[in-house]
Amino acid sequence: MKFTDLPLDKNIQQSIAEKGYISPTPIQEKAIIPIIQRKDVLGCAQTGTGKTAAFAIPTLQILLEERNKGNNGGDWSAWKKSGIKCLIVTPTRELAIQIDDNIKEYSTNTGLKHAVIFGGVKQHSQVIKLNKGVDILTATPGRLLDLMNQKIISLKNLKIFTLDEADRMLDMGFIHDVKKIIRALPEKRQSLFFSATMPHSIITLADSLLKNPIKITIAPVSSTAETVTQKLLFVDTKNKKNLLKNILQQKSVKSVLVFTRTKHRANKISDFINNIGIGAAAIHGNKSQNFRQNALSDFKKGKIKVLVATDLASRGIDIDKLSHVINFEIPNEPETYVHRIGRTGRAENSGIAISLADAEEMAYIRDIQKLIGKKIPVDSNHDFHIIHPENSPRKKMGQKQGKWSGQKRNFSKNSRSSNKKNYNHRDKKNEYRGSREQEGQQKKRKPKTSFRRKK
Repeated sequence: MKFTDLPLDKNIQQSIAEKGYISPTPIQEKAIIPIIQRKDVLGCAQTGTGKTAAFAIPTLQILLEERNKGNNGGDWSAWKKSGIKCLIVTPTRELAIQIDDNIKEYSTNTGLKHAVIFGGVKQHSQVIKLNKGVDILTATPGRLLDLMNQKIISLKNLKIFTLDEADRMLDMGFIHDVKKIIRALPEKRQSLFFSATMPHSIITLADSLLKNPIKITIAPVSSTAETVTQKLLFVDTKNKKNLLKNILQQKSVKSVLVFTRTKHRANKISDFINNIGIGAAAIHGNKSQNFRQNALSDFKKGKIKVLVATDLASRGIDIDKLSHVINFEIPNEPETYVHRIGRTGRAENSGIAISLADAEEMAYIRDIQKLIGKKIPVDSNHDFHIIHPENSPRKKMGQKQGKWSGQKRNFSKNSRSSNKKNYNHRDKKNEYRGSREQEGQQKKRKPKTSFRRKK
């Protein structure tokens, strides 16, 4: 199937052609027609499969059809006064801006108005744009509810409600905000749910809100894109920065997204990379909106080579030709690994995902490999490779674990019988005392001498 085979307005077709789209991705092919037919959709597809276009393109088509129904010689004044017709709710500012940018590209020459609102900035400029009239609104939950409470936004004439990245929305604690938004929606509406994963909580929420939805699953969360080459590098924690430096200095590494678990670590890694003469910036929730947007813009334009991000901040980063993703720290949730490496190898381009693992992260690696159903190839061709036992015991609560020595430590109760070196302190003391007694060398303890101060 090609996009030209789909029942789309000529202006939308032209915009799609200008983007260079020829054939829809699987999620787009399965979702566009049901959405145009006004059916609710529950879509599950991994990052980088074209989810945004899967709901944005048919949404534009529906709004054009609705507008043209009441066309009185080109007079759309009544349509314009009816307020917001489509609401797209997404968890992060970056993703909201990305969706709005895509809508702008797809809706060229259609006359449809769109806007994006999010927190972290003053609302004044956003309110001005809303007052001019908006057909499609993309929003984050907090700012949306704030403006709804101020009576600036009304959803009474809403036709289509889309919840994007629904799994991440719940993970970030927005479940109560989402329910408040849903309570404000008109009863008669079309609802679309799109998510990279489909945990039980999402299924429960979808079942309570969607009416006879078309369920679309393109790839389970356990799958990784075939266009991504995965590598696992074993390294001590203290040598991770040096190994990262060696990787970034390779000529084949053009653009890199480095993942960390914490904001503090992201700042430290960004400073380290800049200090070795490579342009880098860190983006996370503590950075201002302007800084994050400028950093992302510089990265896309090639002004900086490396972007260091936390998992939440990375949502909305859409770069077709990202050459490398580096997991400086292994995520503690295996699904997050799939999301991370899905940032590269997009739009049929190839990419490389490199994971730097130390001894204490092996439990996470095991969980990831169990989820994706295969071993991640180990690359030992680097200066800091350490022999790493993949079957090393998991670290238990309260159990001390020594430095990575390349050999398993025996913590079992019967270890002394199989390994004579593993005596505990009491065994050693008794053995020493027994040998002294046998040799007749046991010395009597001398009484302690006390000294008194003379008066």
